[in-house]
Amino acid sequence: MILMTDAARMPEPEPVVAALPAGSAVILRHYEIGDREPLARALLRLCRARGVKLLIAADVRLARAVGADGIHLPEALVRCDPTQARARRGPGWIVTAAAHGPRALRRAWRARADAALVAPVYATVSHPERPALGPLRFAALCRASPIPVYALGGITAESAKRLAHSGAAGIAAIGAFQDQKKNDRSANRRPRVTACASCKSEHEKTTAHPVSGM
Repeated sequence: MILMTDAARMPEPEPVVAALPAGSAVILRHYEIGDREPLARALLRLCRARGVKLLIAADVRLARAVGADGIHLPEALVRCDPTQARARRGPGWIVTAAAHGPRALRRAWRARADAALVAPVYATVSHPERPALGPLRFAALCRASPIPVYALGGITAESAKRLAHSGAAGIAAIGAFQDQKKNDRSANRRPRVTACASCKSEHEKTTAHPVSGM
């Protein structure tokens, strides 16, 4: 599973990252803050200790500077110039790309992305103006995609169950991790993050590719 950081909804992502299970990934977004490097370095230390991969969104220079495990490409970057997107890849990097439909998935494949994050699967707080794909359309995109697909948008433990047979490689989320953190705090437990059983089964099926096999 993949944690997407968000400056507004998760201003301090460190506690959530520290609770991620090994094999997960973090995509550092936090576009709103002026200098992301201190946060990137702090998250990288946590990720290394947890066996988690760190990808930097939309900033090759920063990814190289901190020694991140790869980058995440917003859909606009891939759309503007897939050739440039391919050139952005560093040695051994994991590259993910955002996609909102079949054309974007094909562009991500041509840009040699390892996986795509397809959104919004369900209605989402981040982009309420975008119509949700729903489980059936999302499953169709997974089947037609030339690269592994992660579900993003409105993902919770309950909604993820409806994606159990969609063909998704896994889930990516913001709010689901926040909800788990709040539940742990209210129950006076140490923060933790767990994947639902259905997502685990999909994860086990797709451990051969470099994103879900982290």
